[in-house]
Amino acid sequence: MGSMANLARSLVAILAMMALLFFMVPRSNTVSGPPVDIHGEAVQVAQRTGWPIVEAVGLPPTWKATSARYVRSTSELMTWHAGYQTPGGEYVAIEQTMNPTAKWVGAQTSRAVPSGTLEAAGKTWTRYIRPGKLQNSLLYKPTGTNELTWLVTGTASFEEMALFTGYLQPVKP
Repeated sequence: MGSMANLARSLVAILAMMALLFFMVPRSNTVSGPPVDIHGEAVQVAQRTGWPIVEAVGLPPTWKATSARYVRSTSELMTWHAGYQTPGGEYVAIEQTMNPTAKWVGAQTSRAVPSGTLEAAGKTWTRYIRPGKLQNSLLYKPTGTNELTWLVTGTASFEEMALFTGYLQPVKP
């Protein structure tokens, strides 16, 4: 007949097997999405639109591509978007469109307020800071016609964004 000692030994044996299985099964400490081919998407968009869109070329491997799309955005403006995760886990994206409206800028910056300028990558950018929530944005509006407006936005610092702008180059097929 059974006894409490046998019950305890059985329980210990089962727990030992469960612990062994727990420590033998490999697990990932991070969750990452599928790889994003920003260059491939950028080439297709550039060929389809004729726009001189940009992509980040030569970023260190610690930067991860997270998203690439060409979509209709605020004010019915078609917008090129390429997003990245910084080495510190922050987010930065480049958004480009032709002839943006104030409504488009407001939507892309989450209604942030202009806060001075910043010189980076040979361009003068307007800084946008959203109070109450971390979102920084840099806006470059060219003075010529048929030129794309560039908006770098995300949770990265202005220093990281300025560094990022130095990697932005026109897409080459």
